Amino acid sequence: MIIEDLLISFGAETKEYKAEDIIFREGEFSMFYYQIEQGQVKLNNYTESGKEFIQNIFSSGQSFGESLLFVGRPYPMNAIAMEDSTVLRLSKSRFMDLINKNQEVSLNVYKCLAERMYYKYMMLYNLSVQNPVLKLKQLLDYLKSYYDDKSPYSFQVPMTRQQLASLTGLRVETVIRAIKSMEKDQILKIENRKIMY
Repeated sequence: MIIEDLLISFGAETKEYKAEDIIFREGEFSMFYYQIEQGQVKLNNYTESGKEFIQNIFSSGQSFGESLLFVGRPYPMNAIAMEDSTVLRLSKSRFMDLINKNQEVSLNVYKCLAERMYYKYMMLYNLSVQNPVLKLKQLLDYLKSYYDDKSPYSFQVPMTRQQLASLTGLRVETVIRAIKSMEKDQILKIENRKIMY
């Protein structure tokens, strides 16, 4: 995350998006650095049959799409607001100027990109796993790794069952069955329809 005042000092503008608004489309060229002030954004694709595949979900304080600013290629995915969201947007040229003039910001951007690569490698491996419980457990382990409290059931999964299905390539019904199985095996708990891991 880049400090908002610094982004604004380099010319970032605030953009408001309603839930389901498209921020950018697959095939468009990257022109901006995006950082969420408030809200939630998903990166996704749709299969030929119209099924959604969610690549990642980002929330307040996180950035998205910046890796493509370095390669000059079109977006291989869409960015869609999942709820009403406020996003800071900085042009590509000013973003490059910002990271060239701020070594600490530059290192943080590289660290963020490395973390995203790790997530992609993990999810790529996840596609080869056949067992739905293992697929979900691997994703939940990754999500929980960002929180200090590692005790059982301390992490409330911030995603719906549909979103978990879209992230893992599973059907919603399969996710529901796997979650019930994981609850029976005391891997997770359900409290007020929320998944505690």
